[in-house]
Formats: sequence, C-alpha cells, structure tokens
Amino acid sequence: MTRWSATALTWSIWPARSSSARGAPRSARQLDLPVIAVYQTDMPGYARAYHTGRLGEAAAWRRVRDIHNGADRTLAPSTASAASLHSRGIPRVWLWGRGVDTGRFDPAGRCAALRRSLAPEGQVLIGYVGRLAPEKRVDLLADVARLPGARLLIVGSGPAEAAVRKALPDALFLGPRHGSDLARIYASLDIFVHSGCCETFGQTIQEAAASGLPVVAPAAGGPLDLVEDGVTGYLVTPGDRGALARAVARLVADPRLRAAAGQAARERVLARSWTALGNALIGHYTAVLRAPGCRQGRPSQRKVGAT
Repeated sequence: MTRWSATALTWSIWPARSSSARGAPRSARQLDLPVIAVYQTDMPGYARAYHTGRLGEAAAWRRVRDIHNGADRTLAPSTASAASLHSRGIPRVWLWGRGVDTGRFDPAGRCAALRRSLAPEGQVLIGYVGRLAPEKRVDLLADVARLPGARLLIVGSGPAEAAVRKALPDALFLGPRHGSDLARIYASLDIFVHSGCCETFGQTIQEAAASGLPVVAPAAGGPLDLVEDGVTGYLVTPGDRGALARAVARLVADPRLRAAAGQAARERVLARSWTALGNALIGHYTAVLRAPGCRQGRPSQRKVGAT
C-alpha cells in the first residue's frame, strides 16, 4: 500500500455509484482516515435535464450535500462548480481541474486524406465529441449543421443517439472513436462546438484546444474556465441554438480568425499536463494530512479549505 492510500481516502462522485460514495465516509471514520472527495458530475443539472422537476433537483442536492459534507476537502473541477457547491452549503471546497495529453492531442496530427474523405467539397469541418445524451443538448446544433460551406461531424454515441440523428439530418455521424484515431479527427477539424450546459469541467473542450481548435460553447459551468471569449473561441448564451450558429458562422467565414483562436487555445493548455495535475492532487493530500488535529488518521472537525 502506498503512503497516500495508507493515510487518506479519495473518491469520485458519479450518480451510478452514489450508494458506495455515501458509504466511503463511514468507512473512513471506522478506519480513522481523512477524506478527500472529487466532485465530477452535476447531478442536480442532470435532474433538470431529465425533467424530474423541483423535487428531483432538490433530492439531488440533498444527496450531494450528504456525500460532500462528510469529506475533509472537496475538489471541484471549475470555478462555476465550486461556487455552486459553496452556495448550497457545502464547505471546504477547493479547485482541482483536469489534465490533457498535449502530445497525443496536437495540431500536428492533422490529416489531409481524412479531411478529403470527410469534406469532399472542401467544407469547413465543425466537430462535436461526446456522449449523445439528453443533458448534452446536441439537438441545439441543428442550425450549425445547416451552415453553408461547412459540415458538422458528430463523434460519440449514447442513449439519445436516435433523437439526435433525427434532429441533425445534415450532420455526419462517425460513432465512438478513441485513442490516436480520435486525436487524428480532432486535429483534422477546423472548429469545435459544445452544446451542453451541465458540464462541471468539459474535457473534450480541453482536448480540442490542445488540438489547436477554436471552441464555441455555452457560457455556463466548466467552459467558463476553458474558453476565453473572443480569444480562444466564443462563449454564447446557454440553450440558444441561434447564438451557437452565429458564433460558429463567424469562425467559418474567417480562416485567419480560426487560426489565431486555435493557436491561442493550444498555448493556454500546454501547462495542464497530467503530471502537473497529479502533483496538485498530492498537494491536497499533504494539506489535509498536515492540518491541525490530524494525527495519522482522520482530522478533527475543522475548516481545511475554502472556495
């Protein structure tokens, strides 16, 4: 057992594992271990997206509070998610983002042959990468798919795929892709677009930026930290399909604007290696273990962090 697993317990919160997540703090108390919780999924946002009403959203927040109030430190992936947790009465929230492999996701992977096969008439290639699920609101890209001189590519699959295909008859669906194949597709695009408003971070946005792409995304959640409006792409009104199309159209019409925004996006993520993020996580472990009241095991009740 490593030093860190012997002295601190860390777990990530996913809806499908909520029961085990709630049991983790109890196990930690029994073992006299401090606890760090990693917040990853906007469960209340999902409750809204799946139309469970106010009662469903309130229940989701109760579950999130139950889990995270039992932790000595919660790590949130973005300033928006950290502020949301803090406003809902969850203390000891700190920022811890995500890394990106800038070696794999690199503009150098651009493939002329792939571009010819995907855009035989020389269209500007616009890409969406991610799950096809109701909360992703991929249907909002209908106007983007109809932009003249452009072609929308959808990479991914999920439970809403049939509905998305019906909403986007003009888009090209490539299915799920992984590894070097996915990286080659990213690098061969011209613009990346994201439509969902429930992202606590937005890893595909970061991968697109590493691939040298300008990004258009909603001004909500994780994208607020990842897209610098007017510099690395555009942030638009959440849920507004017309705003998405207008921002993408601006980039479609201006190759020099695309190039400048893509270069700026790449430069912004170069320092976000997984090594740097791993070192930051170890720093959070160290801070919790060294906090006043922490013996070898679980610290006494205290404030160990703030948003």
